[in-house]
Amino acid sequence: MPWQPMLAKEARADVDPRGYLVSEKLDGVRALWDGRALWFRSGLPIAAPAAFLAQLPNAPLDGELWFGRGQFETLVGTVRRSNPDARAWQGVRLMAFDMPREPGPFASRAAVLAALGQHQGSPAWAAVQQQRVADGRALQALLSQVLGAGGEGLMLHRVDAPWQGGRSDALLKLKPVADAEAQVLAHVPGQGRHAGRVGALRVRTPEGLEFKLGTGLTDAQRDRPPPVGHWVTYTYRGTTEAGLPRFASFLRMREP
Repeated sequence: MPWQPMLAKEARADVDPRGYLVSEKLDGVRALWDGRALWFRSGLPIAAPAAFLAQLPNAPLDGELWFGRGQFETLVGTVRRSNPDARAWQGVRLMAFDMPREPGPFASRAAVLAALGQHQGSPAWAAVQQQRVADGRALQALLSQVLGAGGEGLMLHRVDAPWQGGRSDALLKLKPVADAEAQVLAHVPGQGRHAGRVGALRVRTPEGLEFKLGTGLTDAQRDRPPPVGHWVTYTYRGTTEAGLPRFASFLRMREP
């Protein structure tokens, strides 16, 4: 992997957006472009068609491969293939939100990125639209607008933040419910209606907390659950005194 990606923390519901540039949180697959090859967040290479890669700029980009709102499963099925389907990739676009090798604070990097995207006008990639938001009320109005159109939420990036890999307060995500990731440790057998298939996943968070995750799994996912060792994304509403997520619900397999 060319660099450690920047990861977002959860934003407080009352976050003050002044000092941030705000963009839509895209339901895509994180992708790192080093100028020659595409990489998943995990460090594995993405097998993209040569015609798609030829349309990307020489400058390194950080962004999301995106098919459009509500198309995550279709997108994953396309970009995970070891032998890329050029026809399927025609609808994929790399939505770039940062330039890791560009110096300066995020505001200047975003300006350079926007200018590059406008200059190239490529169907294979574009710069994510960034905007200033005046106050908390305007931020909540924007969030409602995005959710109403089928979006996931918002991303807030500090205008004065230099590039820094890892999770920090320089990048925040604002969603109606929080989400996080956990690794599958075991499959818990189901009972009653779910007898003979998976009833829940036993998972462990990066902090070492373990719990069962059963809510949110479809019948098809219970028949063919995420394999042990894989990472999943779940939603939750707050935490208990022990730090465990409250009302945890399976959302999806984490992208590679």
